[in-house]
Amino acid sequence: MDNFDIVIIGGGPAGMAAAITAHQEGIENLLIIERDDSLGGILRQCIHNGFGLHKFKEELTGPEYALKYEKKVKELNIPYILNTMVTDISEDKTITATSSERGIFQIKAKSIILAMGCRERAKGALNIAGSRPAGIYSAGTAQKFVNMKGYLPGKDIVILGSGDIGLIMARRMTLEGAKVHAVCEIMPYSGGLARNIQQCLKDFDIPLKLSHTVIEIHGKERVEGVTIAKVDEKRNPIPETKEYIPCDTLLLSVGLIPENELSKGAGIKLSNATSGAVVDQKRQTSVEGIFACGNVLHVHDLVDYVSDEGEIAGKSAAEYVLNSKTRNESLIKIETDGKIRYTVPQYITEKENTKIYFRVDNIYNNKKIILRSNSNIKTFKKQKLLPGEMETITVPLEFLDAESIYIGLEDL
Repeated sequence: MDNFDIVIIGGGPAGMAAAITAHQEGIENLLIIERDDSLGGILRQCIHNGFGLHKFKEELTGPEYALKYEKKVKELNIPYILNTMVTDISEDKTITATSSERGIFQIKAKSIILAMGCRERAKGALNIAGSRPAGIYSAGTAQKFVNMKGYLPGKDIVILGSGDIGLIMARRMTLEGAKVHAVCEIMPYSGGLARNIQQCLKDFDIPLKLSHTVIEIHGKERVEGVTIAKVDEKRNPIPETKEYIPCDTLLLSVGLIPENELSKGAGIKLSNATSGAVVDQKRQTSVEGIFACGNVLHVHDLVDYVSDEGEIAGKSAAEYVLNSKTRNESLIKIETDGKIRYTVPQYITEKENTKIYFRVDNIYNNKKIILRSNSNIKTFKKQKLLPGEMETITVPLEFLDAESIYIGLEDL
């Protein structure tokens, strides 16, 4: 059995950032395991620009952003294996993997960093009436067909869901000559970035139908059309609002889910709100020595934050290995009101300045973010908060002499 100080599962931006940082912290006996045939993760198919504005102060495409990290991995001679699928992680940090080259094999690690990314929700989770004709794709699959394979999935498109990948594919399909008839979103707000709503829909006159969903798919061999309807406050379709749209393709952009089957097998505690691991400020999970970062932890809006989180996990894993540092069991819990849907981390274990990432559950205007700990109170004014956009605040040291910290929203 091969032995490593740190094994990183996933060779996307989070995994590569974690590996580079761990190496810079003094760990040379490490390994990246990637299931695809090259490093880079999902960024390889994201050929649009807008990446790297925070991290590199320049606008890059997804492949350009990934290439910066891949070059650094190779420059530092960080070992990685491709076309290798991890099938199990045990609580004692034994990794079982398989590849066509080696078959089934095992690796023992002192520390593991989880960076497996996320996956798309499928049609089966939506319970839409109709048969199973050709022409139904997840937005990510359609993106891969167009950007990497050179295939156009269809000519007349309806998109269900307004997450960022759905918005980007509305523009991409339009640029390739297809007609996007509508983007339907069951919620009363979009789950995507405001800039993507403007640049991908409004700039191309593509209708965004909020509080609408697809209730039936028509066609036997191939999609022939869809019936959409407005929904009420309980998200039930309103029959008198039904509208038939002829189309040959339905793209689904109905949410991303952290890829945490391996985490469950390792006995890691998961959050109901994020579907990712519950972690402290060092991104350490409930299993000591196993860390998580990137979209496997919670779905990010910007890849720059993914890289930041990879750096935190890489540094923390190196510290764990080099200093045999065990977890401080004195926990400071982070509590929120109902308006803040979740925070990452969920608790703090050491007294150090800590950046908290969080998302709200609705659109809020003219609010102040309240940070409270014992008698300490700090406020941050925000003109607008959107569910699709990550927010951050930093907790100062003087707030950490407490059993819990509260974060909430109040009117200005």
